[in-house]
Amino acid sequence: MDRKFNRTLVTCALPYANGPVHIGHLAGVYVPADIYVRYLRMKGEDVLFICGSDEHGVPITIKAKKQGCTPQDIVDKYHAIIKKSFYGLGINFDIYSRTSSETHAKNASAFFRKLYDEGKFIEKESEQYYDEEAKTFLADRYITGTCPKCGAEGAYGDQCEKCGSTLSPDELINPKSALSGSIPVKKKTKHWYLPLDKYEPWLKEWILDGHKEWRSNVYGQCKSWIDGGLQPRAVSRDLDWGVPVPVEGAEGKVLYVWFDAPIGYISNTQELLPQSWEKWWKSEDTKLVHFIGKDNIVFHCIVFPSMLKAEGSYILPDNVPANEFLNLEGDKISTSRNWAVWLNEYLEEFPGQEDVLRYVLCANAPETKDNDFTWKDFQARNNSELVAIFGNFVNRAVVLTHKYFGGKVPADLRHEPVDTEVLAQIPEFKKAIEENLENYKFREALKEAMNIARLGNKYLTDTEPWKVAKTDMDRTASILNVSLQICAALAVAFEPFLPFSAEKLRKILNVGIAAGYDHRTGEQGAVPTNLFRDGEAAALHTGAEPEGLCLTWAAFGQPELLPAGHQLGEAVLLFSKIEDSVIEAQVEKLKASKAANEAAAKAEEELSVAPQKPECSFEDFEKMDIRTATVLEAERVPKTDKLLKLTIDTGIDRRTIVSGIAEYYTPEQMLGQQICILANLAPRKIRGIESKGMILMARQSDGKMRFITPQEILANGAEIG
Repeated sequence: MDRKFNRTLVTCALPYANGPVHIGHLAGVYVPADIYVRYLRMKGEDVLFICGSDEHGVPITIKAKKQGCTPQDIVDKYHAIIKKSFYGLGINFDIYSRTSSETHAKNASAFFRKLYDEGKFIEKESEQYYDEEAKTFLADRYITGTCPKCGAEGAYGDQCEKCGSTLSPDELINPKSALSGSIPVKKKTKHWYLPLDKYEPWLKEWILDGHKEWRSNVYGQCKSWIDGGLQPRAVSRDLDWGVPVPVEGAEGKVLYVWFDAPIGYISNTQELLPQSWEKWWKSEDTKLVHFIGKDNIVFHCIVFPSMLKAEGSYILPDNVPANEFLNLEGDKISTSRNWAVWLNEYLEEFPGQEDVLRYVLCANAPETKDNDFTWKDFQARNNSELVAIFGNFVNRAVVLTHKYFGGKVPADLRHEPVDTEVLAQIPEFKKAIEENLENYKFREALKEAMNIARLGNKYLTDTEPWKVAKTDMDRTASILNVSLQICAALAVAFEPFLPFSAEKLRKILNVGIAAGYDHRTGEQGAVPTNLFRDGEAAALHTGAEPEGLCLTWAAFGQPELLPAGHQLGEAVLLFSKIEDSVIEAQVEKLKASKAANEAAAKAEEELSVAPQKPECSFEDFEKMDIRTATVLEAERVPKTDKLLKLTIDTGIDRRTIVSGIAEYYTPEQMLGQQICILANLAPRKIRGIESKGMILMARQSDGKMRFITPQEILANGAEIG
């Protein structure tokens, strides 16, 4: 039997504040969550929508070091960008806060302390890498080396970004500190662990027996983790950015970001509703739903519920409708490679077309398997579906009403069976939309909403009121009355999916829409307005009933939403065609990004520090005769670009060395230069010139070769060793 809930708490995975939000995030988490919340609000249900920026963790500290600023500077920048972008797309959070807030610091500390005081953690020492020069323990991301799987240089201690393998620092070949470049040492450190293995029997019962209705991808991943055996997981780490561990002897340690971040949902609720937050998190009649991507399944289905179970007073999630990944033009979206469509850039480049992106991302939602976004499909769905079906139908119905009836809804004077049949289908579409939304099948729900537009477009094409008007105005009135009722149904059906377009359509129909709940005022009122650009949460709730005729979800499906004589607004186009040139520009932008990244990767590979050569014995080293020398003469070797012929004084003799340094030094620059040479290298002929010895040089990070020279002028022939 289904449980009875009085309210619904919806959370979205906290986006990580080290970069903007891209379409993969939107399709996987935020668009479906917003659709679900808007639907519940339309039905007049009590719902709270919570999110905020995840602002702790190692990647943020790395970015701050690279940019020469503080971690707070990084999170302040991206928190503002992300928040503005979300609200610009109509993602309708009740609050969008952050884990660097004072409220969260207090709340996360108190959560940890309660579990600590009740003995819910285990404490143990382990050996971790330590940088003796920087005098700090190294997080996995601060350790680099050679990947043991593919041999790539610069692999991180937790992942190789070239082959994608998950790693541990101990697996790296020749590990070194990313902070100082020195070779780290192992040093003991103490941490606290959540013993997930103790919660394994309960998780089996709660998830595997109790939540078989969860999506197959979510249930399957949970089962795999549980069947594989759970292990204790550290809740603290050695770092100076984050929420400090609130116990004595934990100086220099913070809460691990995986432990800290989900508590942010609770903190943000407290920040919004300081007096009533507990009913949302501790009342059994509250339904908790987490919207996340598949990379967060283990944290929201196993780890966070175990934390809540350990604490003892919180409710557990009723569902976790995690999506799979969205690819871009056949390739995996990558923040580091800039292979993404960024939301903030989209909003700037496609003003007024927020709903086109919402539509395409929902239509291509990766609900049970990975899916692909292409700009050509984006264009086709806009032009062939939104413009040619939805927009075309509404525009024709409204324009004809203005033409023949002065913009007033005509009376249904000549009702015929075809009209009844068409209107009778709308309640069935409504039922299908509701069933799909309540089962988190957003892609199917959108199809059913679009089928209403297809129904109206076909009806208007088949009945041809522009022809009927020449002989029968009563029948024309009936056709347009039915068409306008379908338009009104579309205004309700698409409110969860395309809020900007639905609002635009309501203005055309001259109607309001009554629903929603303002948790700031506690008043029932109008649904949030979306046509704003300031990114402020305060603009989300009107807090007042709209004036005049209002549409409701409850009335959606009834045959007469618009009464005869109701005055329509001006006829304007809901959607506009997207031209080939616009799409080509976006494709070229991606190509340029890929080319730039490939060039950067190639340059980095060429300039990377060469791996250490095999060990040699001291006896081998003793055989090398390295000495100082001075260049007496220099000239280019004919018919070559890189070779210089040098005559040098070694203090032992005058000899010739041919060296490939012409691209770095001119003959004139070489004259009088004191250098170091390997004097006893066996002679060999280069371009017919006998070369006796080798100049010692080093390749710099800019790719150029530089001489290894004495710090002060020495006598020629001075031995080095």
